[in-house]
Amino acid sequence: MHEINHFVGGEYTKGSSSRTADVFNPATGEVQAKLAMANASDLDAAVERAAAAQPAWAAVNPQRRARVMMKFVELLNRDMDKLAEALSREHGKTLPDAKGDVVRGLEVAEYCIGAPHLLKGEYTDSAGPGIDMYSMRQPLGVTAGITPFNFPAMIPMWMFCPAIVCGNAMILKPSERDPSVPNMLAELMLEAGLPKDILQVVHGDKEVVDAILDNETIQSVGFVGSTPIAQYIYARSTANGKRCQCFGGAKNHMIVMPDADMDQAADALVGAGYGAAGERCMAISVAVPVTDEAADRLLEKLIPRVEKLKVGPYTAGDDVDYGPVITAEAKQKILGLVESGVKDGAKLAVDGRDFSLQGYEDGNFVGPCLFDNVTPDMDIYTQEIFGPVLSTVRAKTYEEALSLAMDHEYGNGTAIFTRDGDTARDFANRINIGMVGINVPIPVPLAYHTFGGWKKSMFGDLNQHGPDAFKFYTRTKTVTARWPSGIKEGGEFSIPLME
Repeated sequence: MHEINHFVGGEYTKGSSSRTADVFNPATGEVQAKLAMANASDLDAAVERAAAAQPAWAAVNPQRRARVMMKFVELLNRDMDKLAEALSREHGKTLPDAKGDVVRGLEVAEYCIGAPHLLKGEYTDSAGPGIDMYSMRQPLGVTAGITPFNFPAMIPMWMFCPAIVCGNAMILKPSERDPSVPNMLAELMLEAGLPKDILQVVHGDKEVVDAILDNETIQSVGFVGSTPIAQYIYARSTANGKRCQCFGGAKNHMIVMPDADMDQAADALVGAGYGAAGERCMAISVAVPVTDEAADRLLEKLIPRVEKLKVGPYTAGDDVDYGPVITAEAKQKILGLVESGVKDGAKLAVDGRDFSLQGYEDGNFVGPCLFDNVTPDMDIYTQEIFGPVLSTVRAKTYEEALSLAMDHEYGNGTAIFTRDGDTARDFANRINIGMVGINVPIPVPLAYHTFGGWKKSMFGDLNQHGPDAFKFYTRTKTVTARWPSGIKEGGEFSIPLME
């Protein structure tokens, strides 16, 4: 049985704990590896090593730190196929989707090459007689990232690339469900020239998470996952005086106006709703056509597209639309919510509950499901399903559609499809959601902008990547300096006044 260990001090180690966890192949349901699970002592040892190495790394000038990122980007491109295959094997997503996972992380590494510019401070000369003022951005020290299963390449890079290029060390605690790619990324960072103790990968569960939150040396925590855990991590981290950014769940609405191109809208909904088996925090899970007439036209386009989706393992080729969900437990939760929707009276226009793939009967595959006539009081509307299920909520007016998205407790992403610029502009200005798409179904910002939701989708003050990342992973120090000119004789005992 293949063993997966921690990556600490530039090498693999089992740590002092004897606990392990099974890593499954989601397509077959079989155990494919045993993962070492750290305890609090293992975490503390990794932090101690990181803390010892960090001051020397912080003293390296930003240009040289940026060169490590340049080399890292080169290595990511070199090993793209290897990373994507490892990611697909443990997560289940298709190879093209896995490569997209890596590329969106790579783009943040590219942005971080600009660290010498992004870390510049401000300067004011002659703020007073012989007085200059300037600010410096300095690293926090040791930081930590706790990342989810659904993007095992992208989200770790969203965290450790800016943290490290700012001069910090990082402890990365990835999901125990697909741990291989984070280890591979740490190896590539070492090959790119990063000192061996600056990026440590420690695997584990709640025991390690709590050790991170309580460790006095760790100065900041980044997290992506469900909202209840995000709230827990944010509360415990901040209570311990740490800087924290936590990103939680989502229920993303896509409003379809009557004037929209229905073919374009249907294609967008299929990709955004069912890609990666719906296991994306930016997936569209609620379609909101405005007027029954528009809803009927949309469903007419949507149903045949959903029925034709090809579900299978990543090994079946690039024409597979999506693969299995991550665990058998996730599959049962999704199917349970679908049953709930049927029981509550929603119309199941496409029923994927009985989907079975020959030769993969024990895999975690869920057939595509499409609901119509969903109402806001149903569990399938209020809860994040995180599976290949799209709900259609019909709205009579634009204002009703807008209210649906605005009144929901989550505020991660949203979209509107329309040909009317006035409607689109009004929507973008009024909506209380962090990321907005106009005729774009998954509005994930590029690396040089910031990523973050509102309401119960985010806890903290700063977004991920872009300029906010450099603010999050540094502290500002402001210096007021006075260098008196000329030779002074004797002391002055009165309060100096500006002339």
